[in-house]
Amino acid sequence: MWRFTGNQLKRWRTKANISREQLAVAANYSPDTIKAMEQGVRMPTARVLDVADELCGAEGMLSAVKDYLRREKFPPRAQEFMEREREAVSHWSYESTLVPGLLQTPGYARALIENRYPPLDEETVESRIAARMERQAILTERNPPVGLSFVLYEAVLRGPQVDGEQLRRLLDAARLRNVELQVLPFERAVTSALMGPMVLLETRDHERFAFTEGPFASELSTAPDVVSRVAGRLSMIRAQALSPAESTLFIERMVDCHDRQAEVA
Repeated sequence: MWRFTGNQLKRWRTKANISREQLAVAANYSPDTIKAMEQGVRMPTARVLDVADELCGAEGMLSAVKDYLRREKFPPRAQEFMEREREAVSHWSYESTLVPGLLQTPGYARALIENRYPPLDEETVESRIAARMERQAILTERNPPVGLSFVLYEAVLRGPQVDGEQLRRLLDAARLRNVELQVLPFERAVTSALMGPMVLLETRDHERFAFTEGPFASELSTAPDVVSRVAGRLSMIRAQALSPAESTLFIERMVDCHDRQAEVA
């Protein structure tokens, strides 16, 4: 819908011989923001649609779209994965740099979402944070609950956004009966652990999905060779990681360290 609305916005603007710069000035936005809206990268706002409608003589055609636009809860490249995640009965994941969304605190999520480039508008930031917290219902509200296995590289726990609250959130999750949490220490890292995050989902029909994510592209695949490769990498990493009990002790020591530093400060 964003792309369709952006396309119509551009068509009406071009038909009326209105430049992107003229629309930007009239709507009090930058030309780059208008361009992003026309390309479907950002949701066209009500103000832009109303201003463009009047400026381009669209006779209400653009303004009417406001009732049909909705703010997407997740980035476009992650939406299909989120749909499959809701259907899954098992969820295996490995994260090399960031705390997985299912285990994030609101503060940690905000620190990540607010510091994206290009920056997001405040409404989108709040919507994304709320959606991430809602998504965490997967951990407790399914009956029977989905089985989840998380392996976190030590670098995740030592990230600058990780505080005592986030570490305690990990410990709370590890206590859930359907959650298995492991830490992969620096000294146990294998080559596969340095190749980025990955998730393996399995549905009730035993269909498996492999999800890999990079800074600029993501892939959700059911191709047997891809699924097999991701499953093999996950198994290798899990075998090298600390046991769940050892991982809990590892995180508890980090919490103690954070608490001592806070007292000194």
